[in-house]
Amino acid sequence: MKKLKVLIAGTGFAGKGHTVAFRDAGTQVVGMVGRTDHVVRDVAKDLAIPYASTNWAAALAELKPDIVSIATPGGAHYEQIKLAITAGCHVFCDKPMTTNGATATELYTQAKAKDVKTAYAASFQYTASVQHAKQLIAQGVIGEPTEIESISHFNLERGIPFGWSHRAEDGGGRLNNNFTHSLAIAQALTDGEILQVAGDVRDDLGRAPKVDGVHDFTKRRALIPKNLNDPDLEWGDSNVEWSYTVMARLRSAMATQPISVLFKHGALVPRFHEDHIMIYGTKGAIYIKGHYGSGTLSLHDGANWTDLPTPIEIAALMPAGLGETEQCWHILANLFVRDILGEDVPAYPTFAQGAQYQNIIDVIRRSENWADVTDLLGATS
Repeated sequence: MKKLKVLIAGTGFAGKGHTVAFRDAGTQVVGMVGRTDHVVRDVAKDLAIPYASTNWAAALAELKPDIVSIATPGGAHYEQIKLAITAGCHVFCDKPMTTNGATATELYTQAKAKDVKTAYAASFQYTASVQHAKQLIAQGVIGEPTEIESISHFNLERGIPFGWSHRAEDGGGRLNNNFTHSLAIAQALTDGEILQVAGDVRDDLGRAPKVDGVHDFTKRRALIPKNLNDPDLEWGDSNVEWSYTVMARLRSAMATQPISVLFKHGALVPRFHEDHIMIYGTKGAIYIKGHYGSGTLSLHDGANWTDLPTPIEIAALMPAGLGETEQCWHILANLFVRDILGEDVPAYPTFAQGAQYQNIIDVIRRSENWADVTDLLGATS
């Protein structure tokens, strides 16, 4: 069978990771597009990709790919995806889908009308422990799920160079790049439908130093200025959240009442206990170590906590020799390709979920859920 052709947008960590994932899924990566000519040519050469360009529209026209893989910062997604859908391509897109709910909804509607398949890579739901917890919950091991908490504190350096992650218009912010995964995990664990959300955000950062040479997102720490008090440093202003607190209610066939969910994330503050995901039920509870649930899973049976090994059948699905991010891309890309080829596959996140998440993020950022209580009884006189 002729291999599906894939065109990659982006030359950084995600672009490289998507390339390997789609090759592992049995496709042919025919081209890569990036912003800077010498960078995209060097990366394409290193990855043995035969075509490199800085012109997305020209690459679509010349290569006629079956699939495009969007691995650029979120601010570039809208135009890239719109052109790809118009060309009839199936679209695999990393989060965030776009920078706001309106553009994400537009692309979801366009893809549906064009009848192209889409995948939205809020993909940490595919870590082994999350899949194990999902299995245990579905089996009724903890009874009806009642509550989930997702807690993470990253203690990121305040001197990380200014870039797309600091700007809302470029797809930055912790809601776009952390909450998307955490919300997808909560939904995956319970097969839940999001009913309501309320939340608050805070920009604890304010500004970041501008530094030349930042290309790969994962290597930006190496470029933190040694002297942040240098009077010659140029600074860029942050306009996105670095901390958030979100509450949600999910409806699930596994529970008679809506499931309460708390998401708490601070990017710039230190953790004391481990980041974790907790799932409480009427008969027990599950604890998963790690902010995206990639660590040890422990089960409380109503009396005691016990660490459980990952079932063999779940462990076998995890690609060997890769980090958790790359593992999850591999699993989602494999499902996406198999679906395009007409195989029956489990449900995976698509632009329907991606567009919903961008609209939810818009709601949280507006923070309109506060009630003024200053005039209620108990106020100081």
